[in-house]
Amino acid sequence: MMLTWEDATREQLAAALATSVVVLPVGAVEQHGPHLATGTDSRLARLLVAEAARRAHEQHGVSVVVAPALPFGASSHHLPFGGTLSLTAATMLAVLSDLLRSMISCGATRIVVVNGHGGNTGVVHAAAADVAAAGDGVAIAHLDYWTLIEPRTGLNVPGHAGGFETSMMLATGWTPPDGDAHEPPRRSSPPPRPEPLQVHSRRRWRAIDGYSDDPSSADRAVGEEIFAQAAAALAGHLATFAQEPT
Repeated sequence: MMLTWEDATREQLAAALATSVVVLPVGAVEQHGPHLATGTDSRLARLLVAEAARRAHEQHGVSVVVAPALPFGASSHHLPFGGTLSLTAATMLAVLSDLLRSMISCGATRIVVVNGHGGNTGVVHAAAADVAAAGDGVAIAHLDYWTLIEPRTGLNVPGHAGGFETSMMLATGWTPPDGDAHEPPRRSSPPPRPEPLQVHSRRRWRAIDGYSDDPSSADRAVGEEIFAQAAAALAGHLATFAQEPT
């Protein structure tokens, strides 16, 4: 069985939830440089979950319920650029925890949160751990979707509105509402190396104009390949998680 939560009746959900994996995409609405949609993170998480759920059901026989995507995330660091709708970390933790508890009250026993925005990672972890610890008979898993991507030379994963996300958006067929696509900016300097010490400051975001590495290096074919790779990997994880004892 495969259901979309908002399209199903309460009777259908009551019959399915106890033996299904519920998948909740979580994204953000925030600036993605001068060239990508503010809903990039939500779009990618939502479409990836839909494809992975289809594969899990058709290829692995998993019963899946896809929950409505949570479109808003913890994006306060993007507010100075405009175009951003953010929840504070505390508000997002409360909202996500309430949604998880609501699913459990409806009968869900296995829930996977698929995160599409780096600023949400800590909040998603905290919500999943706290809600799961509150009662028996429930298992909650979570992941950042870009961790499903195998390392690739020259591709900064995930970056922010750089070559990776721009390639993924091209693969999903995204175009601006007015059809007037903005040319991705070029950046010749290499992306910064990962640091053990994670530094947060407005100055750092201003210095890179709100996007990372080189968006002009984006390639639709590459995006299609890594999207399919991530969907297949996620489908496999859903199949494994479906056997998780609760």
